[in-house]
Amino acid sequence: MLSQPRYSLLSIALTAALLSGCNESTSSDAGADYGNQDNTTSDFDQKALIANLVDGVITPTFEQFVSVSNQQISDINAYCTAASAFEQDSSDNTSLTQASDTAQQSWRNTISVWQQVEMMQLGPLLNDDGALRNKIYSWPVTSRCGVDLDVVSFENNDINGVPYDITSRTPARKGLVALEYLLFNPSFEHSCTGTVTPAGWDNRTDDDRRVARCEFAAEAAKDINHNAQQLLIQWSGDDGYGTSLKQAGETGSSFATVHEAVNKLSDALFYIDSVTKDGKLATPLGLFANSCGTSVCVEDVESPIAKHSIENITRNLEALDALFSGKEGLGFDDYLIDENDADTATALRDRIATALANSRSYQASLADTLVNDEDKVTSTHNDVKAVTDKLKNEFINSLALELPQTSAGDND
Repeated sequence: MLSQPRYSLLSIALTAALLSGCNESTSSDAGADYGNQDNTTSDFDQKALIANLVDGVITPTFEQFVSVSNQQISDINAYCTAASAFEQDSSDNTSLTQASDTAQQSWRNTISVWQQVEMMQLGPLLNDDGALRNKIYSWPVTSRCGVDLDVVSFENNDINGVPYDITSRTPARKGLVALEYLLFNPSFEHSCTGTVTPAGWDNRTDDDRRVARCEFAAEAAKDINHNAQQLLIQWSGDDGYGTSLKQAGETGSSFATVHEAVNKLSDALFYIDSVTKDGKLATPLGLFANSCGTSVCVEDVESPIAKHSIENITRNLEALDALFSGKEGLGFDDYLIDENDADTATALRDRIATALANSRSYQASLADTLVNDEDKVTSTHNDVKAVTDKLKNEFINSLALELPQTSAGDND
């Protein structure tokens, strides 16, 4: 039978967190003054904070993702050209190797920007249960067999008698997760273990398989870029979510008050808690139930084939730093200082910097480090936890904010 997409490790982690904590600090559900429009003591310009985070941090990141995902199309197309040429004449594989390396690096560039976008899950990326987000990046749900099957379906332009349309395919069969498998998997054998397998695949040469996978990768890359453009349109257009945030409190905005919009922006920060800390670190460490039970499990790291897991965590932290500090403009740290809580502003800046330095210090992949130096991964988890503890307590209390549901009631 056809192998099914993996169940969400994040869902498992969150369930485990609710049932049994990890002896970590207990979070608050909301700041003491949450819900009071005059809930902060200063005259801090919250509209200016919103404008800077939207225009100075989030929109440029979304624009950069459109750019790198567009370049990814070109680099994968060049790889396909080299793969087709090599299939005809395999006397010199230098051009093929170079094109493959370039395509892989293009994926790394794209996923690196995406991991910053992941920290900015607002509006369009959350609507319809995250439908747009999942089309671009379905992790932790994956289906390698599903990708193999779609390689052949795309090649034949047929899905049960209907022309192939990647836009209608389930997220686990496309997007950046599928591209990682198509570009980095060293084996050209299919990954299906049941009776449903890619038709004729076992009778094809590796050169032929390489071309077929590359051509589907090119189609997936175009779909990613299309969805990246949709994200930018839905975010920054005249009726976009970012525009509505900046118009909070005004007629026509979906936000009744400015502080409500600030709270929505603050929700994005907690990706570092529910996903980075719990899904990307605690789960493979065995602090939550995982594919191996409750022991260290390298199978559950993110981006395992490309060995890009710790780099993803670094990009999450870099985006957190940008959202918190506002880069060159107003950030949440300025808001805290204006609320007479410079200590929390300083502590969070320092803790984010410590976690970043830790993640940047890896000399091997996260999976290899889990096997050879588990204590280092534990220290990374602890450093990220130090950030989230401060976010879930002093941060929301000082700014009278409410925790998102993914972190509220979480004892981890």
